[in-house]
Amino acid sequence: MLADFLHNKSEHTLALFRHFMEQYQKIGPVTLHPTKSMIGLAAKTRIAYVIRLGRDFVDVVFPFDKPYEENLCFQKIAQVPGTSQYNHHLRLSSKEDINAEVKKFMKMAYTAGK
Repeated sequence: MLADFLHNKSEHTLALFRHFMEQYQKIGPVTLHPTKSMIGLAAKTRIAYVIRLGRDFVDVVFPFDKPYEENLCFQKIAQVPGTSQYNHHLRLSSKEDINAEVKKFMKMAYTAGK
């Protein structure tokens, strides 16, 4: 199923996806759980979701138990209806988008999912 997500994607998008995964592996071991509509990343529980591999970007969602409004990296923060989960939407367009702030949120998600 992972191959389905990666099939016919641009080299730029594939490089962004690989870079994102490499950065997560530096934080700790992460496993991939591809579904029909997304790729889940998990420590013990799901810590992030790759929801779209575009022509020149990768969209990622981090589920947190509260909104982190004070940030420069998330395009959108939305509460999942009927839950206390807040999805934080991030668009990666270049490797440099995984900066110190994004890495901080990646670590927070990883720690919450351990």
